[in-house]
Amino acid sequence: MAECINCGDYTKFNGGLCYKCYKKDNVKDVAVAEKPIKATKEKNKIVDVTNEVGEVLIKESSTKKKKVKAADFNSFNYNLTKGRIAETLIERLFVDLGFQVFQYGMENTIPGIKDLLKGINDEVAMNIRRMPDLVVFKDGQAHFIEVKFRASGCFKLSDIDKNGDYPYKNALIVLMSRKHIKCVSFEDLQNGREITEKCRNYLGNRKEFDTDKELIIEYCKYAVKFFENV
Repeated sequence: MAECINCGDYTKFNGGLCYKCYKKDNVKDVAVAEKPIKATKEKNKIVDVTNEVGEVLIKESSTKKKKVKAADFNSFNYNLTKGRIAETLIERLFVDLGFQVFQYGMENTIPGIKDLLKGINDEVAMNIRRMPDLVVFKDGQAHFIEVKFRASGCFKLSDIDKNGDYPYKNALIVLMSRKHIKCVSFEDLQNGREITEKCRNYLGNRKEFDTDKELIIEYCKYAVKFFENV
């Protein structure tokens, strides 16, 4: 092992000085090195040590920031998954009720446009983003269906039309909760008829559909199974 020519401590090269002797004598042209020092962690900080010149660099840790972003991302994915499950259940329900069902919505109708619309907030872009999830067709009639999930079982006008510019005035909103499947038209919402936990706006009561209430109850049981811990 190479030793310092002054004190005998570790140095990188034979015939050289250790870091302490180098600093003491202020010698510039002699090869020097200290033993590698491991990076140490402090609260909310990371200390990086550079062995060659003895510089200590302190940087704020980005760990906390990353954790927050991960939490936001996981929350977004969680809500997205709940919405997808609700949409799939309602799609299958209408199929079983004898409807022809077509996936509508921005991502199904115009694949790839989502990225193109980033940062664009004109009327056309907003209308595309808010395209209803499904179109159902039976007995010569078609209906726009917007599927929503709410653990609370409540839905009001501002949940879909905050600025009074929702373009699909004839849409029907099908709300799935942990206990019920309810339905309200956008026109009903405009007239102050909201979906509440205790209201009786059940899908099976809608005049637009000749629905099988027993089948709807069966799908409510599916909803309870999927969303009981939400």
